[in-house]
Amino acid sequence: MKKNEHKVLLVDDEPNILLSQSIILRSAGIEAVKANDSREVMPLLGKGNISVVVLDLTMPHIPGEKLLAGIKYDFPHIPVIIMTANNVLEKAVECMRLGAMDYLVKPVEKSRFLSSVQRAIELSALRDEVSSLSRRLMAGDLQNEEAFSSIITRSRKIRSIFNYIEVIARSPRPVCITGETGVGKELFANAVHNASGLKGNFVAVNAAGLDDTVFSDTLFGHVKGAFTGADKERNGLIEKASGGTLLLDEIGDLNESSQIKLLRLLEDGSYYPLGSDLSGKSTARIIVTTNRDLSKEAGEGKFRKDLYYRLSAHYISIPPLRERLEDIPLLLNHFLAEASASLYKSVPDVMPELVSLLSDYSYPGNVRELQSMIFDAVSQHKAGPLPLESFRSHIKNNVMRGRGKPHLSEGSLFSMDISGRFPTLKDADDFLISEALKRSGGNQKMAAGLLGITRQALNKRLTRIKSPHNHR
Repeated sequence: MKKNEHKVLLVDDEPNILLSQSIILRSAGIEAVKANDSREVMPLLGKGNISVVVLDLTMPHIPGEKLLAGIKYDFPHIPVIIMTANNVLEKAVECMRLGAMDYLVKPVEKSRFLSSVQRAIELSALRDEVSSLSRRLMAGDLQNEEAFSSIITRSRKIRSIFNYIEVIARSPRPVCITGETGVGKELFANAVHNASGLKGNFVAVNAAGLDDTVFSDTLFGHVKGAFTGADKERNGLIEKASGGTLLLDEIGDLNESSQIKLLRLLEDGSYYPLGSDLSGKSTARIIVTTNRDLSKEAGEGKFRKDLYYRLSAHYISIPPLRERLEDIPLLLNHFLAEASASLYKSVPDVMPELVSLLSDYSYPGNVRELQSMIFDAVSQHKAGPLPLESFRSHIKNNVMRGRGKPHLSEGSLFSMDISGRFPTLKDADDFLISEALKRSGGNQKMAAGLLGITRQALNKRLTRIKSPHNHR
């Protein structure tokens, strides 16, 4: 949700104060609604489009404390900031007891007033997001499936991330996406942009290895004469991302000076092109990605804590491929078609054993590694079913180098619990059928191949499982 979608209700019987407060808010991109009569407040709140109330205590008609109590009773989700000339401790304590979020004594500095309102807006937005997330998770449906079309999955973990993204997509606050190398963090960042409805561009910058000067020039641009060779002014990528999304990849690699500049950008949207004393204003949504543990690094002093907390306003952790093996059949089919098209070949047939082989590997390189394996196999393929040799060779070499290991999925044959009643042959039979269907993504032909039986024989066994009272 953009800042100007959050309306702040200003309640004061002095028109000049209402005017000055509304100008301050408008300069920060926040829309103000003015009320100089306390009797107007409850009907205005009843319209349902107010996020924050700034309330004077000394008002004719309805006293401020009574109005505060009524707001917190009928609209408990709306933060209320008291702004009054009454500098009495007992009065402040009473207002806080009634539910006020802050108590400001007139005259209030512009920065103090603005920061209080912005904190209240963030609290209101967070409550809205939590409420929306609860509704989405209960419903389980996505409103915009197309926004996630580039991510191939049937994983419940990933689908729950989609639900979360839809909830936070319109928030102006930063998004931090973490995950191991190769999980597809940029795809998820793009999905956030697609779901946001922003009209501007999606612009990605790899921050790894950039010193402060290159980082500043890349993001913020420079004026003519800023450095040797700067013979004309150049806008940075932050300008290109105006009204859209700026993705900063590998954010954990930023040095201290660049971190400070990014913090300023996140706090008030301001930045300085190289060689300029005039600041620019950014309207880009910021998303960052990293494969590092920024929380740990912030605790160890290797990354600024204030920047980490700013970046983590919304936090998404992408599970590795080994934790969503149910996606392997889908990814296999997708990458086979993709590789075949790019190499101008027909899509090869796949032996059932391939899914089983791919499901018993830990993938240190995640989805990107699986994609690379499939492209390599298709490039070598000449005729007949896709051979297993290149896959086996890749897995063996990685295991020998210590970069990967055989992976026994949850519920694998070797993890059967036989500490209680010893399983019967029927139990083992049912288990193997279930495991084969899981590894084949529900493809009965492929599952039958894994089990070494015909599809007709598998169908008979499935019928028997569904009708347990029938004799074998």
